[in-house]
Order: sequence, then structure tokens, then C-alpha cells
Amino acid sequence: MSGILDLLNSDMGRQIISGVSNETNQPADKTASVLQMGLPILMGAMKRNAATPEGADGLLGALNGKHDGSILNDLGGLFGGGVDQTVKDDGMGILGHVLGGSQNNVANALSNKSGMDSGSVMKILQVAAPILLGFLGKQQRQQNVSSQSGIGDLLGGLMGGGSSQPKQQSLIESILDGDGDGSVIDDVAGILLSGGGNKKSGGLGGLLGGLFGGK
Repeated sequence: MSGILDLLNSDMGRQIISGVSNETNQPADKTASVLQMGLPILMGAMKRNAATPEGADGLLGALNGKHDGSILNDLGGLFGGGVDQTVKDDGMGILGHVLGGSQNNVANALSNKSGMDSGSVMKILQVAAPILLGFLGKQQRQQNVSSQSGIGDLLGGLMGGGSSQPKQQSLIESILDGDGDGSVIDDVAGILLSGGGNKKSGGLGGLLGGLFGGK
């Protein structure tokens, strides 16, 4: 199963990073950094919400509706000439629903770690959120997920982390609850990059180096 970091490391991921970078007028490397750190946090927030029957039903309803993965079919059209305002509005709605009162906590933590102002961080997440839900919707269809436990397992698998998933989720929730700073994001990145095994010494910087300079 392809995870969220696999997506960002793919040709499609580079297209997403470039498109979001151009849309938000932010450097590509910093945009990639925010996405690498931010998308797993959004997925962790979705996983927390999906732990209740109501939350799982709401997420499955969205994935079975407009967020079915079709947004991924024409990213050139999505970004060409600027992202449509309806997509941005959808993104703000997604962030509000997924993060709730944790929006500022997440934006501030990502801002502290990336060196980008929190307003720009939110603009990046706003554009990326509908794409993330589309990716999730596509995976949900491919795996025929239709239950609360199934959507939780799907999110966990896409986030990676292997045997360290519980720790990863706990760290993400500390960010959502306002107790997380840049060092917590480092820990989350370490789990993601290690796949639950030994941590890579390169950390997030090594991953971003691979994105822009390696294979």
C-alpha cells in the first residue's frame, strides 16, 4: 500500500509540491517541508476523529461523495491558472472539520519548525487538504473500506510508522492539543522515516534532500 510519504516522493507528489508552491508563492523546499510534516498530522487528526462512530461515518461520507479521488486525475488542470476558489473554500472547510480548535496549534508548530509564517502554512494546508482527502478516497475505494475499524486501519497504514504507530499517534495528538513544538515534529518525522525501526540520522532534512536532489 502506498503511504503519504510515498505519494510526496512520486512524480505526482512533485507536481503537487510545485503546484502548491506556485499557488501560495512560497519556496518549493519550504512548501515540501510543510507538506511532509503537515499531511501526517492531518491524517492523525482524521484518525482521532474516526475513532468515534460519528466521526468515521462523516469521513466515509465525504470519501464516498465529492472526495472520491477524482481530483488527482487532472492536477495540471487544478493548478493551471490558479486553484479555483471553490477548492480553497473546500480546503478551509476540511481543515475546520478535521482540526477544529487545533488549527492554530498545528499552524504554529509547523511555522516554528519550517521557519514560515503561520498564515502561509495555513494557505499551504488549505490547498493540500482536498488533495489529501482525494488520495484517501482513492485508497478507500481500492481497498473497499466501509467500516469504522477499516478507515482507522487505512489511515494508520497510510501514515506509516509500523510498530511505532501508537507513539506516532500520541505525538501527533500532543500537537493537536497544543503541547507540541518543533521537537515533537522531529519525533514524528523520525518515526515516519524509520518505518518503526531504527531512526535515520538524516531526519526530515535527509528526506527533503532526497526529494530535491536524490533518487
